[in-house]
Amino acid sequence: MDIIKQLKWRYATKKFNATKKLSSEKLDIIKQAFNLTATSFGLQTIKLMVIEDQAIRESLVKSAFNQKQVVNASHLLVICIQNDISPDDINNYYKNIQGIRHTSNDILNPYREDLIKTMHNMSVAERLQWSTNQAYIALGNLMTVCAVEGIDSCPMEGFLPGDFDQILELDKRGLKSVLLLPIGYRADDDMFSGFKKVRKPLAEAVIEL
Repeated sequence: MDIIKQLKWRYATKKFNATKKLSSEKLDIIKQAFNLTATSFGLQTIKLMVIEDQAIRESLVKSAFNQKQVVNASHLLVICIQNDISPDDINNYYKNIQGIRHTSNDILNPYREDLIKTMHNMSVAERLQWSTNQAYIALGNLMTVCAVEGIDSCPMEGFLPGDFDQILELDKRGLKSVLLLPIGYRADDDMFSGFKKVRKPLAEAVIEL
């Protein structure tokens, strides 16, 4: 597949076909792509909530400024971050490395202790911002994977995270919502699908030395 062709095909879908749903196979690709997203240190302080339930999505529309993509897309993806990062998160991460790669603690411990120190020296706000940066990496990755798979998407920052957190009871999971990505298939009458992409000339966007 020509990935540049697919990236040109992609656009922020404004109107989804509410009757056309993603297959379980396509949805599994999205889930796996999220889990394979690169994150700083590989720590994965982000989570993906996949919402298909129509009633739940209806309850979220108002808090997304009545953007109908939330309810008309096949699924709504909510990218979340942890409320904080604890030493336990880091210890569990290095236990996972040891279990999968069988790396000795003698090698891992200096890295583990350095990461615990790095996170300890940040304020809670700085750790939240650090996790939010990882969420944006995941968003970009998911949008590209969707394009390659012929799935439409619409990245959204325009929503009220506090409302989403309350409705979805994210605090019980130790999470905060930061980004939305409705996914599905464009409606035939979405006029935005035919618009030409507006981008700077490549020579203005890329610096070569």
